[in-house]
Amino acid sequence: MSDPVRIAVPTKGRLQDPSALLLKQAGLRFERGERSLSVPVADTPFELLFVRTEDIPELVADGVATLGITGLDVVEEAAVAVDVSAFLGFGRCRLVAAVPEGDSAGTLADLEGYRIATSHPLVVGRFFENKGLSITTVPLRGSVEVAPRLDVAGAVVDLVSTGSTMKFNGLRPIATLLESEAVLVTNDRDRNGVVRTLTTMIRAVVTARRKRYVMMNAPSAAVDAIAGIIPGIEAPTVIPLAQAGMVAVHSVVDTGEVWRVLPKLEEAGATGILVLPIEQMIA
Repeated sequence: MSDPVRIAVPTKGRLQDPSALLLKQAGLRFERGERSLSVPVADTPFELLFVRTEDIPELVADGVATLGITGLDVVEEAAVAVDVSAFLGFGRCRLVAAVPEGDSAGTLADLEGYRIATSHPLVVGRFFENKGLSITTVPLRGSVEVAPRLDVAGAVVDLVSTGSTMKFNGLRPIATLLESEAVLVTNDRDRNGVVRTLTTMIRAVVTARRKRYVMMNAPSAAVDAIAGIIPGIEAPTVIPLAQAGMVAVHSVVDTGEVWRVLPKLEEAGATGILVLPIEQMIA
């Protein structure tokens, strides 16, 4: 019996639950006990390995796991040989440079010569080096925001999602160094296509989350106008109805566009409009 294909997933933190949900929506069936470090996936060659988010790039690079879900910022900080196979659309955050409210710095260039506290010293060091700016990184694992108040550093670079923590600690953002989100990484050792297949299924779920399936009835004469509002992937699907002069129109719309197109569809003559979620989609 061949060794299982391991997928490293976060065991805790903000990526834990979305990662498990994504894998289940991609068709993987598994149940994890409270203290289980690894679990098999039913009827597949896969095994889930539950580990710290920060350890996942290294485990994938070393071949302990073939695939992994972690943050792009973690991958960039690890600086190991893994490939990013897919951006997963959750866990979005930014790596932001900030200074105390009373500090005069307003641009990255103003940070020349600063001591900068961060939990991403490699990313920060590379970034400023590429900008031709000399700074000193102060690696911290936690409480990065309080570093200026403790006179540990004059500025910070930290992950933010809303920015409220920085504001609470009297910090003013001046620049974004990196846009991050959850990513699927691999060491590119494909086993008879199973890795490629799983990657495709995961991408199909991620794509579907950004889309909605829209169905409606409309007069035949309104089809051109409706097609101009929701063109679909290539063109909307038009199906004749039993009632003469009427058709059913089916199409796919970006989730963020639904609020905009529905009033226009109604104005164009569409009725019985339904908006449905999509489970998986390969564009």
